[in-house]
Amino acid sequence: MRKTALERKTAETDIRLTLALEGEGRTQIQTGVGFLDHMLNLWASHAGFNLELTCQGDTAVDDHHSVEDIGIALGDAFRKALGDARGIRRYGSILLPMDEALVLAAVDISGRGFLRYGLSIPAQKVGAFDTELTEEFFQAFSRSAAITVHLRQLDGTNSHHIIEAAFKGFGRALAMACAADPGQADRIPSTKGVLL
Repeated sequence: MRKTALERKTAETDIRLTLALEGEGRTQIQTGVGFLDHMLNLWASHAGFNLELTCQGDTAVDDHHSVEDIGIALGDAFRKALGDARGIRRYGSILLPMDEALVLAAVDISGRGFLRYGLSIPAQKVGAFDTELTEEFFQAFSRSAAITVHLRQLDGTNSHHIIEAAFKGFGRALAMACAADPGQADRIPSTKGVLL
């Protein structure tokens, strides 16, 4: 089973998590950032990952450090859980609708951390959540996981729906990319012979 547990402690955050890539989408999440808890629950549920995550962060300052550091920790956990990525499909993509919002999410488990972020979120806040932190999360995850991520908004006017479509789509695309490729169980999907 592809599973990892890690702790990440800095002067700004204290994060503990367990991530299992073969799961049922079960979650226990307490980050101190309510909207992010909601998005990570959706992400794990749509990916079929089991996720336990706690974060104690300096949210009295703002949510930036918590959101970014959670992205770093989750990306690191994902990379470690994959191991050498032998036998995976490597690529995954989906067009995900959420009411009026439509977001393309595409990933390449490539060993190269890169984000192409194409969301245009109209509101500066969803509840207490700074919507600009959405990009910070995906940037941190993609770099730490060493994967290429493309998020492209094709439609949408409701900020909550746009962000939700991105997290759900990211989960679905990751699930496709890290799924077993039939007949390729012993093969690393790269002509270089190495991914992560």
